[in-house]
Amino acid sequence: MDVSSLLVFAVALALAAGSPGPSLAALVAQVLARGWQAVMPFLVAMWLGELVWLTMAVVGLAAVAEVFHTAFLVIKWLGVGYLAFLAWKMWTAPVETDGGRLPEPRSGLKMFLSGMSVTLGNPKIMLFYLALLPTLIDLGSVSFADWASISVTLVCVLAAIDLIYVVMAAGARTLMRSPRAVRIANRTSATVMGGAAIAIAVRQ
Repeated sequence: MDVSSLLVFAVALALAAGSPGPSLAALVAQVLARGWQAVMPFLVAMWLGELVWLTMAVVGLAAVAEVFHTAFLVIKWLGVGYLAFLAWKMWTAPVETDGGRLPEPRSGLKMFLSGMSVTLGNPKIMLFYLALLPTLIDLGSVSFADWASISVTLVCVLAAIDLIYVVMAAGARTLMRSPRAVRIANRTSATVMGGAAIAIAVRQ
């Protein structure tokens, strides 16, 4: 796979990844509620989930996805349910009044599972790769080096886009030190997270 093809892939991915959607909405909601440090497992899980979809597209497993359609539906609805649960937890979270503490980070494992549910619950990610990759590479004769170069490009592009959103959300969060601001942050995050769950649920 030549450099020009990788550049086309990177530009198309950056445009898609930077567009508002369930994944970015969930990411911003987590940063506002928990802080940028707690969100790192969430980010890693999102990138790994994208790699899963990319790999399935590259090795031509679209047919397998169709055969196991029920399994993907189960993953999707488990993800929707988990995001809805997180939205409820954020909405009902108690507001600390001791000096304006911000919400405590959730465990790394919970953040990781949340990130995976957001990404794997959205099979349209694989459809994006299936639509784009055939124009750049012969999927019938793809090599490990091709897959590796695409994967590295994917992680670099996603990291650049996602970290920009993390920095902006973290900057907004540092301004929220009063109980009222924390309540607003919690409920804004809950609304955004709930919206992400709905967006994933209505996608076919």
